Amino acid sequence: MIRAIVLLLFSNIFMTIAWYGHLREQNVPYWKVILISWGIAFFEYCLMVPANRIGYQAGVSAFQLKMIQEVITLVVFGVFAVVYLKEPFHWKYIVSFLFLLGAVYFMFKK
Repeated sequence: MIRAIVLLLFSNIFMTIAWYGHLREQNVPYWKVILISWGIAFFEYCLMVPANRIGYQAGVSAFQLKMIQEVITLVVFGVFAVVYLKEPFHWKYIVSFLFLLGAVYFMFKK
């Protein structure tokens, strides 16, 4: 399970860069941004697909894998938005994240 989570973490780092990394460079044409983003996303898929398979083979349901992935995505994006995009972090984001963690808790509760 840890291997799946680590792969999900790295895949989300690639995907966040692919989806949002271009926002600081507004002068780059769309076609270049799209091609570069697709190139970066290729590596995301190379990690995400094995992560999901490894997790599923370890007995984690597809619903649980998706919920784990969403939490990782929000953590990675939160760090990216604050550090790279220099966006302010508001208290309401923490509250929203806590609600999502509550959803994860109930997803895994037996």
